[in-house]
Amino acid sequence: QVQLVESGGGLVQLGGSLRLSCSASGIDFNLYHMGWYRQAPGRQRELVARILSGFSGSSINYADSVKGRFAISRDNAQNMVYLQMNSLKPEDTAVYYCHALRLTNNYWGQGTQVTVSS
Repeated sequence: QVQLVESGGGLVQLGGSLRLSCSASGIDFNLYHMGWYRQAPGRQRELVARILSGFSGSSINYADSVKGRFAISRDNAQNMVYLQMNSLKPEDTAVYYCHALRLTNNYWGQGTQVTVSS
């Protein structure tokens, strides 16, 4: 059974930082591209950051809105993916989801709420 479990969300003030974690089980983690998405109320889910599998060189890409502020990383030995979020803004408020993708297989976590107050 595949499980992606996010943690680390919460309430933070403008300019603050949070680190999200995602623990993956039930998949061959090193073969999967891992990503963080977010969905704000009334908006579509959007990609925040993605890190490719180790076999794909672990290349990284970010949404323009978070470049220079967020950093994604993965620990293949621990089956973990992280999102370090700095200089948070109210517009970063959303539910953040962990995502795993390989070929036609894709899985989602249950999401963790991030709220940035001004």
